Amino acid sequence: MNKRQIGIIGEDIACNYLSKNSYKIMERNFNCNQGEIDIIVRDINTNEVVFIEVKSRNNKKFGRGIDSINKRKIIHIINSAKYYLYVNRLDINIRFDVIEVYIKDKKINHIKQII
Repeated sequence: MNKRQIGIIGEDIACNYLSKNSYKIMERNFNCNQGEIDIIVRDINTNEVVFIEVKSRNNKKFGRGIDSINKRKIIHIINSAKYYLYVNRLDINIRFDVIEVYIKDKKINHIKQII
């Protein structure tokens, strides 16, 4: 599998996980000039909009997925989230999460409130 295929599989696994755990999928792969957000959901328990970055790996051999999120990526995610809220006229509590998907290990790690 190439990197893109691993990413698509990881996002599908993350969406399946989220749907089973009190999240409503609002949008996938939201793109704008500011950047891209992998998954946008509503947390049914807290009524927050959650912007999720999915990091997919075959395994942990080359480190954790969250370790690849640098300051530049965080700035793009924040600016993309601001734009999403603006165009959708949402005034709601938000948070930023990361979901690490380790495909060969069949593990998911949901890290809440990274920012």
